[in-house]
Amino acid sequence: MTTTLLAAEPSSTELVSLFWVALVVWAAPLLSGLTRSLVPGVVLLLVGGMLIGPDGLGVAAESGGVALLAEIGLGLLFLLAGFELEVSSLTGRPGRRALLSWLVGVVLATGVGWLVSGRWETAVAIGLLLTSTAIGTLLPILKGAGHDSTPVGRAVLTHGAVGELGPVLVMALLLGTRDVVSSAVAVGLFVVAALVILAVPARLLTIPALGRAMIRGTTSTSQLAMRTVILLLASMMVVATVFGLDVVLGAFAAGMILRRLVAGFDVRTPRPADGPRRDLSEVLLSQLETVGYTVFIPVFFVVSGMGISVGAVADAPWLLLSAVASMLVLRGGGVWLGEAVLRAHPDLVSPRDRARVGLYAATGLPIIVAVTQVAVDNGLMTAEIASVLVAAGAVTVLAFPVLAEVVRAGDDRRVATRR
Repeated sequence: MTTTLLAAEPSSTELVSLFWVALVVWAAPLLSGLTRSLVPGVVLLLVGGMLIGPDGLGVAAESGGVALLAEIGLGLLFLLAGFELEVSSLTGRPGRRALLSWLVGVVLATGVGWLVSGRWETAVAIGLLLTSTAIGTLLPILKGAGHDSTPVGRAVLTHGAVGELGPVLVMALLLGTRDVVSSAVAVGLFVVAALVILAVPARLLTIPALGRAMIRGTTSTSQLAMRTVILLLASMMVVATVFGLDVVLGAFAAGMILRRLVAGFDVRTPRPADGPRRDLSEVLLSQLETVGYTVFIPVFFVVSGMGISVGAVADAPWLLLSAVASMLVLRGGGVWLGEAVLRAHPDLVSPRDRARVGLYAATGLPIIVAVTQVAVDNGLMTAEIASVLVAAGAVTVLAFPVLAEVVRAGDDRRVATRR
C-alpha cells in the first residue's frame, strides 16, 4: 500500500515545473499592470512559458500534473466562451450576416492554405486559424475599454461568437482522423448525448428541494453549484473523447448547456433573505472566472507558450509576419467589408468603428492553439510551423486591440476638433 502511494506522488521535477509555471502566472498580471495593460496578460503568459520552457531556460516541462492543469484550463476557457455565447446573436440578421462574412473569409483562407500546403486537410486547418476570433480573450479587454455595451462591443461579440463557434464545429467535422461522413455521424451522436445531459439535470432542477440546494450551494462551503459545473465539464469532455472529437467541442457545449440550465434561476445575496436578487448565471459566471482565471486558464496559456519553439520563430520571421498580415486582411478586412456592404450592424455608422470591429475580430489565439494542436497530432503540419502560428496569434492579441484603440483615439480627436 505504501509503495503504491509513493508511486502516485508527483516527482520533484513536476513540482519544480509547477513552481515556475505558478511564478509566471503570478508575474504576468503584475507586469501587465506596470504597462497600464498595454501588453495583455495573456501575451506575457505565453512569453513566460517560452522563457521557462524546453526551448528557453529549460527549467519547466509539460508533464504530469502541469499538463492536466493545462487541459482543465483549456476546458474552462471554452466553457466560459460557450456560457457567454448569446445564441440569439447568431439567429438574427446580424448573426446571419456575420456568419456569411466568416464563411467567405474561411473559403479564401482555405484557398491560401491550399496554395501553401497542397493538402486540403492542412488547408482547412490554416483557413480556420486565420479566421478565428479570441472572444474569450477579448471580453476582459472590451470590458476594460468600456466597449461591452457599445455598438462596437455588440458587433465584436456577434462576429466573435461566429468566429469561435464556427471553427470549433468545422474542426470536429474535418480535422479528425475519420472521414467527413463518420465525423458528421460522431458529431450527431455527440449532440444527442449533449441533449440527454441537458435534459437530465433540467428535470432534476424542477425538484424544489434540489433546486434550493443548488442555489444555497452558490454561497455555502459545499459549493454544490460549482461542483456541478465541473462535473458537467468533465462529462462533456469525456463524451467528446468517446466519440473521437476534440475536447474543445465538449467544453464549448458544456458552457452552452450550463447557460440553458441556469436560465431563470436567481439567488439572494448577501443574506438575509430580503437581500438583492442576482441571477444564478451572474453568480456562476463570477465564480467560474475566479476559479478559471486564478490558476487553470493561465496555466493553459503558459503551457502553450512552453510549446512554442523560439528557434522556429526566429528561423521563419516572414512566416510570422505573413500569418499576422493574413489574419488582418482575411478576418479583419472581411469583417470590415461585411459591415460596410452587408450592414450587419447598422448602428456602426463610422468607417473607423467598422475598422475597430475588424481589428478586434482579427484577434485570435485560443482557437489557433487548439487547431494547431489537432493539426500536429494528425500530422497535418509540423510542430515548428505550429509554433510560428501560435506566436502569430500572440502578436494579434498584443497588437490589434492596441491598434483598435489608436483608431478610436484618432476618431475622438477628430470629433473634438470639429467642436
